[in-house]
Amino acid sequence: MMKTYGFAATSCDAPLAPFSFERRELRDNDIAMDILYCGVCHSDLHQARNDWGWSQYPMVPGHEIVGRVTATGKAVTRYKVGDAVAVGCMVDSCQTCDQCRKGEEQLCRAGNTQTYNDKDRITGERTYGGYSKHLVVREEFALKVPETLDLSRAAPLLCAGITTYSPLRTWNVGPGSRVGVIGLGGLGHMAVKLASGMGADVTVLSRSNAKEKDALALGADRLLVSTDEAAMAKAASSFDLIIDTVPVKHDLNPYMPLLDVDGTLVLVGQVGPLNEPSTVPLIMGRRRIAGSPIGGIAQTQEMLDFCGRKNILPDCEMIRMDQINEAFDRLERSDVHYRFVIDMATLTPDTAAA
Repeated sequence: MMKTYGFAATSCDAPLAPFSFERRELRDNDIAMDILYCGVCHSDLHQARNDWGWSQYPMVPGHEIVGRVTATGKAVTRYKVGDAVAVGCMVDSCQTCDQCRKGEEQLCRAGNTQTYNDKDRITGERTYGGYSKHLVVREEFALKVPETLDLSRAAPLLCAGITTYSPLRTWNVGPGSRVGVIGLGGLGHMAVKLASGMGADVTVLSRSNAKEKDALALGADRLLVSTDEAAMAKAASSFDLIIDTVPVKHDLNPYMPLLDVDGTLVLVGQVGPLNEPSTVPLIMGRRRIAGSPIGGIAQTQEMLDFCGRKNILPDCEMIRMDQINEAFDRLERSDVHYRFVIDMATLTPDTAAA
């Protein structure tokens, strides 16, 4: 077993604290990696505080992971020691169901194995995430990081990136597509960058014009103030796709008339209840409300390669491992521009023993 250390939540109301544990020995198709950087996702906060009701403790969060291979199992063919690799929200799946066979492991009929707060498919051991020094993962769930990407900023692509890239690809966004993005946080700013990189006409929807300068700098063509009734009425039927990144319960009704015929509003932020939607704009405009999780492994690699070609990276604030509880507090207040990334070089034996 590999002895390692990280930061863990021990209950829903306890701050994250140093935690020592063991990673499994390498199986034939496993790689071991030193974690260099780990993004801080809003879902890490939800999981640590059991907002969704399925958290298990102790929990080592983190599913936006970038590192370097340090060892390989004897059957590994895709990676060698020293390679830059990335791991996202899942580390395994059944590999045999119809969804896995077509590269949609995130929709595995047996349920994919989450990077943390889940159980290993073979041993039943708890999975622990990227707020730690080392990781062991089967090679099929590790991804190649393009050499053109800055490793220190690439980690959030493994969740925020693929979560917004996947619906853009599913709904065939490209030149001429009209895309709206609700919310300009960790997910929203990636949706803007990716949709713009695909050649779409991009509008950020926000409750005020305070973020207009940021929206334009990120690649949006304009900002639409959702509390401006006249502006919203003028924008009726002007979008093919709206990506809704808001991570809390909210009202969809103001946004539905913005969709053109056969337009789709895709939820990628809120996991849980919403305000009751009216079916009138859905029926009268043949509009849709849909949901979308992350993408499969092949699509995630496609996203990384796309970002490598286009030089698309999240806007990040680097933090030390011992700043994670402050980062969680700031994340809850939406006080981040736009994604925290932990420099795992700051996680040392001394830090872990603090």
